[in-house]
Amino acid sequence: MTTISPGKASPRALALLPLIVFLAIFLGSGIYHTLIGTEFAFYQIKAPIAAIPALILAVLLYRGKLNTGIDEFLRGASHPNLILMFMVFMLAGAFASISSAIGSVDATVQLGLSLIPSAFVLPMLFVISAFIATAMGTSMGTIAACAPIAFGFTQVTDINPVVAIGAVVGGAMFGDNLSMISDTTIAATRSQRVELKDKFKVNVWIAVPAALFTILIYFVMSRDTQQISFNDYNFWLILPYLAVFALAFTRLHVLAVLMLGIVMSGLVGLIQAPDFNLLKLNIAIYDGFLGMFEVALLSMLLGGISALMRKEGGLEWLIQRIYQLTRLFKVGTQRAGEIGICLLVILSNFFVANNTVAIILSGDMAREVAKEYGVDPKRSAALLDIFSCVVQGLIPFGAQLLLACSIAKLSPMEMIQNVFYCWILAVIAILSIAFRYPKIQMNQF
Repeated sequence: MTTISPGKASPRALALLPLIVFLAIFLGSGIYHTLIGTEFAFYQIKAPIAAIPALILAVLLYRGKLNTGIDEFLRGASHPNLILMFMVFMLAGAFASISSAIGSVDATVQLGLSLIPSAFVLPMLFVISAFIATAMGTSMGTIAACAPIAFGFTQVTDINPVVAIGAVVGGAMFGDNLSMISDTTIAATRSQRVELKDKFKVNVWIAVPAALFTILIYFVMSRDTQQISFNDYNFWLILPYLAVFALAFTRLHVLAVLMLGIVMSGLVGLIQAPDFNLLKLNIAIYDGFLGMFEVALLSMLLGGISALMRKEGGLEWLIQRIYQLTRLFKVGTQRAGEIGICLLVILSNFFVANNTVAIILSGDMAREVAKEYGVDPKRSAALLDIFSCVVQGLIPFGAQLLLACSIAKLSPMEMIQNVFYCWILAVIAILSIAFRYPKIQMNQF
């Protein structure tokens, strides 16, 4: 077992209560309104409002001065990862709003209908999102670029919006999991002290079969989709999206990609859209900001609450309980160790709603479990990354689903069952544990 460093709060379960309170209010309200038939059930209580009681409780549970607790919350809410997430939300909203206002989304959809048969739309949405996310190393930037197009296809075909957006989220999580420049990949390999390429060689044998099964499902679902005739479109209006897609395959920062997309959309709109002017550009950008403000604020509130829970030892308590649980297994030691590693990152991710932070929090303990049970570090790194991406792609208060649902005006709870890739990835990963797949030896590679 790890020891608690000096100055660090001792582990305690009570510190986890704030997030449980948030979930009880947010999800409980949504479930209740669903049962009584209220439209937009999960929007009756706004998520940031549900986070306020959780925040108050987290500050009250802090074992220190009130002002110090508030300072800890602010440090957590202003973490660089959360500031990046906030900026991605804002710029993604602005880009989507301008693109819609000038007709770029409609033009891109018409181009797609002219090139891709309707039966191939869902598989292509998944594949394109997967390629972009693998190149960019970020699921957030991928969703920001692809979700408006996916939603546009649903407006002119009989494809269900939640399925189309689910394909984008699934593809984004595929790339986030496998990309060599993804922060989750880097965190997982560093915490387990293995090379990026070695983790990739294990990970790919689980992620790629899951992707192939997902694509097959989308083909089966789309085979009866009616072919829709396409309308004429202005190719110039498509340039902003083509530029964003192209820039995604460079090493340019995701914020720079989105900012260039906004600039190009604005310029194309001013030149090509007759009724579009500087005033309307200003309104479109601001409307995009407003559309994303709720989810951006929620992310920062939850980030601050998570920081307080970590400071008070809540996550440390959780991780230690899972570590103790793995030691109860008497047979199948490697499998028991791998199950423990998966539980460590799954529950950490659920409580912090950030896959990279979850890996960092559980990484050291996962390395101890791997060493004790003889799990190859390459395999433990792959499992950490896989299950962090599975959870991140499915939790309704995670940034990925919040961003996708804000763009498409959907409920996050509707999306959970439609992110097929994450479910299939989880099943194949569990089977890989059960059947020791892929076969590797400790010093292989």
